[in-house]
Amino acid sequence: MSGVPEDHKCPPPGAPMWVTTFGDLMSLLLCFFVLLLSFSEMDKAKYKQVAGSLEKAFGVQRKTKTMDPPKGVTMIAKDFDQQLMPSQRREEFIVMQEREIIGQQVKQAVEELFKDAQSLVEVEADGQQVVIRLMGESTFDSGKAAIKRQMIPLLQQIGTLLRDTQGDIVIAGHTDNVPIRGGPFRSNLQLSIARAATVAEFLLDRSRIQPNRVSTMGYGKYRPLADNQTAVGRRKNRRVEIILTNLPPGHVARNPAGAPPE
Repeated sequence: MSGVPEDHKCPPPGAPMWVTTFGDLMSLLLCFFVLLLSFSEMDKAKYKQVAGSLEKAFGVQRKTKTMDPPKGVTMIAKDFDQQLMPSQRREEFIVMQEREIIGQQVKQAVEELFKDAQSLVEVEADGQQVVIRLMGESTFDSGKAAIKRQMIPLLQQIGTLLRDTQGDIVIAGHTDNVPIRGGPFRSNLQLSIARAATVAEFLLDRSRIQPNRVSTMGYGKYRPLADNQTAVGRRKNRRVEIILTNLPPGHVARNPAGAPPE
C-alpha cells in the first residue's frame, strides 16, 4: 500500500469555513433580539398571559385553536397610542380654553362690581371654575348667619350676574378654629352650614337663579386658607365661597392661538 487514499485525507486544522459564516449569522441574530428586548417593557401580568398562550399553542393540553400570535408591549407602540385621535385631544384643549375665557370674563365682571370694595371680596378663575370669596367679617357679624345690610346690594348684583351664566353654583361656608361659646350654633361646622344656606336662600329669592343649579356645603374649620395661629390667618379663613363650576364651553374662535396641531 503506497499511501492513504485521496478521499480519506485528514481535514485541514481549525474549524470548517462554514462555521465562520454561521457564527456571524448567530451574532447578528443575537444583536437583533437584544435590540428588540431593549425596546420592550417587562410586564409580569402580560408575561404570564403570553406564556400561557404559548403553553396552549405548543403544549399538549390545548383545548382551543390559537390563531393570533402573542404580542408584546413596546415603547414604539406606546408612543403611537399617545398620538391616537389627535382631533379629540385638540377639541378637549379648545373646550378647556373656552371655559377659561368664560371664567376670566366672570372674574372681570365681579371685580368691576367690587372695584370700590376689593377688601370685601376675592375672585379666582381658571378653566374649571370661578370662586367668589366673601370675607366673613364683611358679610356676617361674629357668630351669626345673618347677612350684613351693607353687603345686600353687592350680593344682589352677584346674583344677577350669576343668573345670566351657565353651570352649577356651589356655596360653601368656612370658619376659623376658635370655639363657639353661646349663641344659636353649637359648633363652627353648624355656623358654616347656616351661613352657606343664608347666602343660597338670598340668591334664590332675590336673583331668580334656577334652584337646580344651587347647592350648599359647610366645612367649618376643616379647610383653612391660612394659618389659624394668627389673627390675619383666622380672618382669611372666615369666609363664604360662591363657586361657579361645570362651566360649559363658549363660542369663541375655533382656532385659538396655542392650540395643539392636528
